[in-house]
Amino acid sequence: MKTTLWKLKNTFKNFDWGSLDGIPKYFHIDNPEHKPMAEMWMGIHPGGVSTAINAQGVEEPLDQLINRYPNKILGAKTYQQFKSLPFLFKILSAKEPLSIQVHPELYKAKAGFAKENQLGIPMNSPNRNYKDPNHKPELIYAITPFLAMNGFRPIAEILALFNQLSIPIIEQHILTLAANPSELGLKRFFHSLLTLEGAIKQQAISALLTSIKSLPEPPFNYIPPISQKYPSDCGVFAPLILNIIELLPGQAMFLNAQTPHAYLRGTGLEIMANSDNVLRAGLTNKHIDIEELFNNTSFTSIPSTQLLTQPRQQENKTLFPVSIDDFAFEIIHSQQQRLVQSISSAQIILCVEGEIEINTESDRCKLKVGESVFIACCAKRFTYQGSGVFARAFNH
Repeated sequence: MKTTLWKLKNTFKNFDWGSLDGIPKYFHIDNPEHKPMAEMWMGIHPGGVSTAINAQGVEEPLDQLINRYPNKILGAKTYQQFKSLPFLFKILSAKEPLSIQVHPELYKAKAGFAKENQLGIPMNSPNRNYKDPNHKPELIYAITPFLAMNGFRPIAEILALFNQLSIPIIEQHILTLAANPSELGLKRFFHSLLTLEGAIKQQAISALLTSIKSLPEPPFNYIPPISQKYPSDCGVFAPLILNIIELLPGQAMFLNAQTPHAYLRGTGLEIMANSDNVLRAGLTNKHIDIEELFNNTSFTSIPSTQLLTQPRQQENKTLFPVSIDDFAFEIIHSQQQRLVQSISSAQIILCVEGEIEINTESDRCKLKVGESVFIACCAKRFTYQGSGVFARAFNH
C-alpha cells in the first residue's frame, strides 16, 4: 500500500436544531443552501461515510478503503479488537436544544440490536431504538461557549429547586421523592414526570412556566426558551433535574453511557464510539420508548463540579483522557518548526485554526480550517508544521 494519507470529504447533517452559521463561521465551510448545518461527520458510520481522496484526486468511500487493507490501515491491535474504525468524529453546532437522551452500554446495545433485528424492525424505521450493536460514550470539546445538561443533580438540590415553585398537580411526586431520596426514589420521580399525559401534563407545564416568571436566575431562566420550542414536552422540567454546565472554549466533557444529557447551544468537536444509538427522554419529535430508556439509565447523581474532563498538558499538546479504548482526543498547537508524532492506530486530523501541513513518508497535505485528513496506522508517524491548531482523533 503506497498511500498512507488521504484528504477527507465529509457528510453534513441538516438537523432542525443546527445553527445556520456556527460551522461556516468557525470552520470556514460554506452553507450555500442556508439550511441548519448541525453536524459534519468524519468516519465510516453508515449514516455518513467520509470519502477518502488520494494525491491523484482519486476518491473512494473510507469504509471501502479500510476494508481493503484493514490490518495496515487500522493496525493489528485495533483490527483484532474492533474489526473496524472504532470512533466517529464530528463538528457539532446547535442553536436549539438537542433531545434529552441516554446511550446504552455495550452489552445492552448488542442485545437490543439483535432483538430488534429478530423482530424484523427495519433499520430506517422511526420506531427503532438500536441502529447498531455498539455503545456510544462521547466527549464534547467546546469551540464556543457551550451549554449542556449532563447527569442528575444531587437529590437535595432537585428538591430545593422544586420547592421554590408552586406546581400543585405534581406536589405528591415531590413529597414522595423527599420521603425517599434514593436512586429508586429519583427513578420513580423522573418516570412520573416523563409519563404525565393530557390535561395533567399541560397543567403541570403551565404551573411551571407561571412559577418561574419571578425567578430570572439559572436554572429557571433556561426553561422559557426550551418551552417555546417544545411547549407540550415534559422535558421542560429537565433543567431542574439535570446538571447544567457551560463549557468555555478549550474545555471538554465526557458523557458516560446510561447518563441523561442534552446539548442546549454552542459549537464544538464531538468524538464518540462509532455508533448512532440514542434513547430519548424528551425535547424531541422523534421516537421515545420510556421503558427502554429507563432500562438503560443510571440514576446516580453527579455533582456538577465533577463534570469537566481534566486535561493533561504536554508541551504543545492537550490530551483529554477518557475511560474507554474506542477513542482518544488531543488538541495540538503547531508552529513553523517541523515536529514528529508517532502513531499506533488510524488517525483523523482536523484543522481548527490557521494552516498546517501534514506529511507521512509517502504523502503530504496542506490543511486549512475545517479541512481534515485520514492517516493509516502503517504510516507509523507523521510530521506537522505551520502556524495553526489541529484536533487529533485516534484510539489506544
